[in-house]
Amino acid sequence: MPLYKRKPFALAEKPKDLKPNELVFQVRFTNEIFRDYSEYLRRINLYRHRVWTCKLTGKNYLTYEEALVSEKKAAEVVQKFPEELVAPVLRDVQFSMLSLKDLGDAVAQKLQGCLSEGSELYGRKSDHVYSCKIERVVKDGEKTRYEVAWLDKYERLPKKIVIDEEDLIRCKGRFSRAFLRSFIRESTYRSIPWVLDEKLAKKHGIPTDPPDELKDQFSVQDGVVVINKKRKKSEDTEAKENGFHDPCEIGEDKLKAQSIRYPIDDLLVQYTASDKQLAERPPPCREFDVPMECVGDCLMVWDFCTSFGRLLNLSPFSLEDFGRAVCHKGSNLVLITECHSALLRFLLKDNSEYFVAVQKKRPKLKITLITWTEYLSDFLELIGIVELSNHIATIKRGHYGLLDIQAKVAIFHELVCRVLETEYFKEKLDEDIEKQYALAATRREEILEESRKKREDHLKIQSNGKEATNGCGNSSDTGSDNHPKENGDMPSSNGKRTSQSKHSVENSESELAVSSFKNAKKQKVDDKNATSKMNASSKTASDKLIKDEGKETLKSWSMAQRAAHKMRKNEIKERLENRSTEQRIEYLEREIEKKVIRSNPLGKDRDYNRYWFFRRDGRIFVESSDSVQWGYYSSKEELDALIGSLNVKGERERALKKQLENFYNKISSVLEKRSKEVAQKAATDDADVRRSTRVRAPPRDNPAVAFLKYVNKWKED
Repeated sequence: MPLYKRKPFALAEKPKDLKPNELVFQVRFTNEIFRDYSEYLRRINLYRHRVWTCKLTGKNYLTYEEALVSEKKAAEVVQKFPEELVAPVLRDVQFSMLSLKDLGDAVAQKLQGCLSEGSELYGRKSDHVYSCKIERVVKDGEKTRYEVAWLDKYERLPKKIVIDEEDLIRCKGRFSRAFLRSFIRESTYRSIPWVLDEKLAKKHGIPTDPPDELKDQFSVQDGVVVINKKRKKSEDTEAKENGFHDPCEIGEDKLKAQSIRYPIDDLLVQYTASDKQLAERPPPCREFDVPMECVGDCLMVWDFCTSFGRLLNLSPFSLEDFGRAVCHKGSNLVLITECHSALLRFLLKDNSEYFVAVQKKRPKLKITLITWTEYLSDFLELIGIVELSNHIATIKRGHYGLLDIQAKVAIFHELVCRVLETEYFKEKLDEDIEKQYALAATRREEILEESRKKREDHLKIQSNGKEATNGCGNSSDTGSDNHPKENGDMPSSNGKRTSQSKHSVENSESELAVSSFKNAKKQKVDDKNATSKMNASSKTASDKLIKDEGKETLKSWSMAQRAAHKMRKNEIKERLENRSTEQRIEYLEREIEKKVIRSNPLGKDRDYNRYWFFRRDGRIFVESSDSVQWGYYSSKEELDALIGSLNVKGERERALKKQLENFYNKISSVLEKRSKEVAQKAATDDADVRRSTRVRAPPRDNPAVAFLKYVNKWKED
């Protein structure tokens, strides 16, 4: 069983009064049963934390399931331990006070020099070496001899013979020290002293009572060896009273803090004085137009309709407008009607069960603002969900707006799920994925080409610099020959050079030579370092780009798919002909961003809350771990406070902070834009309030009812 904080962990007991038909919650890998969902959830969260240790291998920072798999693999290896050596090894392990490493080394050293019955090795016979097996150990006074059976079938040798130890050749050990340590861990239930499992000890006839020299320190309670803590505590107290202190206790907390390798699981992070600089996390705003239990589904439906608007022929709309339209009691809202009609039309394009059912009822398949409720009723009848089928009569009577908000959102959710399952949608999605691959490949080539040009320009500059340096050196030498006066070689009054001037000339020439040599050497080293840095950076960029998404998929494509992929790349390159390199990369980045396949969360915080950012809505949404509570941040100040509150010692918050920092410019610009729009709307509302009742703006100009003005500009003809 995996260890929790290096100690055995007891599983929850099965309820005694469990009824056969009672609904319970069961943990898949431990078979534990819980009646209360909160207790089950707490236990599952505990098993998911990386606080577990594999008992056999000693691996740390594992989840419970990973530790189980590690133990299973190690146990399969340990089962190969030679049967004839099990008992001797277990006798040495029982009640040993050595550390695991020392105990494993001691057992390995003993087995290295041990020749026991059943061991297979090699023996010498008539100056030849044959394989043999020890049948019996024969004591001949102080000398030990061995009766062996020859295993070589191709030589005519006696069946059994007694030979000396010098005639035996030991084989290489069949197991390593790590193997021995795993065997020791599996055979014991506690360490220092190492105590064998009771059944295993009885099987091999090994005593289970502590030896006399350890009885003062340990005792047996209910068949389990425990430490006499009271005695140990009294001894420690007496030692401290006499002025003795354990040096290991001094600075124990400091040493413990230094020994932790970050990042670790966020729930294991202990806040220290250095963590006081972390900002306080702002509470997210929880004001939504729809009820809290509908926020998640509402977000999913809105994100799908806006992300695949071109495919659905549905022009985009804001999340606020969608929420207000769902809450509105009107039955013929254009926004709601167009959303339902777009999803139902898409279902009719696929030869699915819904298409067949509708075709039997209506020979003319045309969804309009009048007939959309009939098609929606047919859909609800087909799926057969009781909670939704109860509303069919209300929808047929034309009172869709009177449905509960939960029912409206549930219908939208079911429609989107059915659209996602259609073959037609999957084909279109595959096309978008292939287009995204083509755009990514083109972007990769553009960046590689740009880095290659920069590297070539840098090498040209370096070569030109070297030529200029060599040319300057030659000209200075020539000048020194033709103009001796410039080097200080001035003639004396009698026309002869003085010894002092001659000495100064020699010194100046030597200094010039040394300095020029140093400069040339330094220039050479700098050029070499610069070249190596440039090559390394370009290589890193190339490696990163080569590993870009889609590379593995391209390898598995057929010839037709590769040809289509190449054609798409050529079309993209034609559009980029008259643009600069920067404009090309920006264009490709925008096009890749448009080809959204699915929305992924930015990351999770300490408490497993998920953070979402949708590029069409200027807010950061926060989803609780159980998907019950939702909130959002809508200002740049809240974003900065959120980033400042994340503790990089934890794995989840470290990854989340990195993502927020990577997209900081994009997110902050969207948040600032939204804040300005909200401020402008507030100012407009205040201006409308100040106006007199005679010139007040009509109700449809109010931003709160802007969803009533929605027009589907991408509607099919």
